[in-house]
Amino acid sequence: MARDYARSRRVGEQIQRELAELIRDEVRDPRVGSVTVSEVRVSRDLGYADIMVTQLGASAEASLEMVDVLNHAAGFLRSQLARRLRMKRMPALRFHFDETFDRGAHISRLIEEVAAAEGHDAPDEEADGSSSE
Repeated sequence: MARDYARSRRVGEQIQRELAELIRDEVRDPRVGSVTVSEVRVSRDLGYADIMVTQLGASAEASLEMVDVLNHAAGFLRSQLARRLRMKRMPALRFHFDETFDRGAHISRLIEEVAAAEGHDAPDEEADGSSSE
């Protein structure tokens, strides 16, 4: 069974590389801009592949619209992948919006806010410490 898992992981990595190129070169819809394919999870039986995508700098609404466009183009992308990868069985493609980058950016903003708030308190403490030397 471990062998099946390794194969599905390798297939997922191949699909991720090829799909990034296909989306960039073949999808002409203006709603699909700079797409990042962050992860591909392929089922053990290679029946389907869940593809996590994000669009940097886009609003949540635009990103969800981009996912809809990619899901509508899934048949075309699947046929192009089948030609490139020459697999006996090509998984069905299901695109999902990856919120990881948005969550990371949000956490970074929160950390910066806390650091800035602490930074305003720190000069007073430093001034007290430097005057006592």
